[in-house]
Amino acid sequence: MSTSDFDRDRLEDEEEQRAEDARLRDGDGDGDGHHELPDEFALHSDAHHAVDGAEDAIQFVDVHKAFGRNRVLRGLNLGIPEGKISMILGPSGTGKSVCIKHMVGLLYPDQGDILVHGESVPSMPDVDLFEMRKKFGVLFQDGALFGSMNLYDNVAFPLRQHTDKGEEEILEIVSRRLQEVGLGDSGEKMPNELSGGMRKRAGFARALVLDPEIVLFDEPDSGLDPVRTALLCELIKEVHEENGGTYVVITHDIMSARRVAEFIAVLWRGRIVESGPAHELFNSPNPFVRQFLTGESDGPLGME
Repeated sequence: MSTSDFDRDRLEDEEEQRAEDARLRDGDGDGDGHHELPDEFALHSDAHHAVDGAEDAIQFVDVHKAFGRNRVLRGLNLGIPEGKISMILGPSGTGKSVCIKHMVGLLYPDQGDILVHGESVPSMPDVDLFEMRKKFGVLFQDGALFGSMNLYDNVAFPLRQHTDKGEEEILEIVSRRLQEVGLGDSGEKMPNELSGGMRKRAGFARALVLDPEIVLFDEPDSGLDPVRTALLCELIKEVHEENGGTYVVITHDIMSARRVAEFIAVLWRGRIVESGPAHELFNSPNPFVRQFLTGESDGPLGME
């Protein structure tokens, strides 16, 4: 492609983006009868109600992130309180999992900053970033177990990889964590022998073996039936009560939020609509928050 062709395509892309921005701003329909608000952030109060006595373990400061022309985070400001079970809720595809990747430095913002215990993640040298990540345990959506290892070796993997502990001490730690999640007798099983709920619990045990200060859960309820989702929520509460720490749960499951959340942040269109203690959010007058947390069809959130 010649330089002139490239420039022409770039100008056409910019013109299309300006037209799209104007459509959103002016409230033109999307073809199915749904109309955007004249100001697409009109319902984003950015209200942040602090949890009494809790400092922020993680902070997002005016974070922007785009993938090509898809602007995912668009001025995100959020504080995650220390020592609480926090949930980031929002419609599918609104950037919840992207938030987790920024917390651990797997993604970097195009603009803005992310602070973990007051330290800027994007500004960290690689050696400091590697050490910072040891503060985190992560439970991925499918458990992310190694298919060639049995359950015991899966849970022991972080200890063997990141510590100098001997096998006797590793045995004690792994056995305790497996017992904690109800898998004390399943250490020899392979991942393909486990149910979906058991894989989630195994992933939870592995996330805990390094005694992390912060545990991240990326849609832990995905793929689980309602009963197993409820049991996993109870397990999260029990383990948190016993171990403490900061838990951050990414989900769009409202029943999970009602069961375990102490702090809720509602994310929509790349920004926080409202955040604060769970009981305040469930009684919020904001029409989007109220619609999303009650699951009603009538409200500002449509099928876009």
